[in-house]
Amino acid sequence: MLQISFTKEPLDSAGMDPGLCATCRHARVVKGANSRFWLCDQSRTDPRYPRYPRLPVLRCAGHEPAGVSSVPAEPPGRPG
Repeated sequence: MLQISFTKEPLDSAGMDPGLCATCRHARVVKGANSRFWLCDQSRTDPRYPRYPRLPVLRCAGHEPAGVSSVPAEPPGRPG
């Protein structure tokens, strides 16, 4: 079961605390004239993920740190 946790803590001085979204490779910032939203690209292919999650996200099963590949590296060859 997918688990996404939110908190009721107040937002930071900048007005937004994205939580895990700030470091996730699936998150993008969508900017409007007077607003910013964090879009979860996982929502495009998996309906369990909200398109625009409530912030800050404290726990998410789909979180993957930016710059880390989700494809496992090939095992090293056998010496020989």
